[in-house]
Amino acid sequence: MSGGPVQGTEPAVRVRGLTKRFGQTLAVSGIDLDVPRGSFLGLVGPNGAGKTTTLSMATGLLRPDEGSVEVLGHDVWADPVAAKKRIGILPDGLRLFDRLTGLQLVTYAGLLRGMDRSEVLERAGELIAALGLTDASDKLVVDYSAGMTKKITLACALVHGPRLLVLDEPFEAVDPVSARTIRGILARFVDGGGTVVLSSHVMDLVERICTDVAIIAGGVVRAAGPLDQVRAGLSLEDRFVDLVGGSTEVEGLAWLHTSSD
Repeated sequence: MSGGPVQGTEPAVRVRGLTKRFGQTLAVSGIDLDVPRGSFLGLVGPNGAGKTTTLSMATGLLRPDEGSVEVLGHDVWADPVAAKKRIGILPDGLRLFDRLTGLQLVTYAGLLRGMDRSEVLERAGELIAALGLTDASDKLVVDYSAGMTKKITLACALVHGPRLLVLDEPFEAVDPVSARTIRGILARFVDGGGTVVLSSHVMDLVERICTDVAIIAGGVVRAAGPLDQVRAGLSLEDRFVDLVGGSTEVEGLAWLHTSSD
C-alpha cells in the first residue's frame, strides 16, 4: 500500500476522554486517540476490550457518558450531520434490509444520504462491479453468502464518497477471494487520501495491511502509533500479549495425547 499518514495536518479522528458505562460495568475508560489522516489504523484487543463500543461512539451510533470525538474537524455530537456526512460505516452484525436486491440496497443507502438518484445508480453500478458482485446485483441480499454480504455492505458505506471508513471486523467469515477484493478496495481508498479504521482479531492481517495500530484492553488504549513503533521489534501478536497479559500456557488435557484404541 502506497498511502500513509498525512504529516502536519489535523487528525482524521480525534478522541478525547471517551467514557461509557453499562450499569456497573465501565466498558470504555477515558480513551484518548488520534487517527492520522491518510492512515490505515487497526484497532485490536481481546473480546470485551471495548473496541466495538469505542467505534460506535466515534461514529455517532452510541452516545458517550463523557468525552468528545471530532471527525475531520467536526464534532460528532455537536455537529452530527457534518461529521456523519464524511463517515462510511460497516458495523459488525449490522441488520440489513435483506429483502432488497444488492443494487436496491446500495441505491437506498445513497438516497438516504440525500444523493441524486442518477448519481447513486452510477456509483452503485461501479461499486458492485469493483466488488465482483455484478452477477448478484439483482439477487436478494438474504440469499448472499457471508463474503458477499460484507462486500455489499462495504458498497453501502462507500456510495456517498466518505473520507473516513470505520469497519468493525470487516473480514470475519469472509472467504479468501472476497477478502482480497475488499483489501484492494480499501487500499485504493487510502491511496486516494481516505482514512480507514478497522477492528480485527487477526494480528497477521493487521500487520499486512495497516500503517498504524492501537491496542485496547480493559477499556483503555495500551499503545497506539505507527505499526513498527507499537510492535517495538516484536511481532504484533507478541507485543499484544505483552501489553494485554493473560496466560497462553495450556495445562491438563493429558487425555488428548492418549490413544483411544
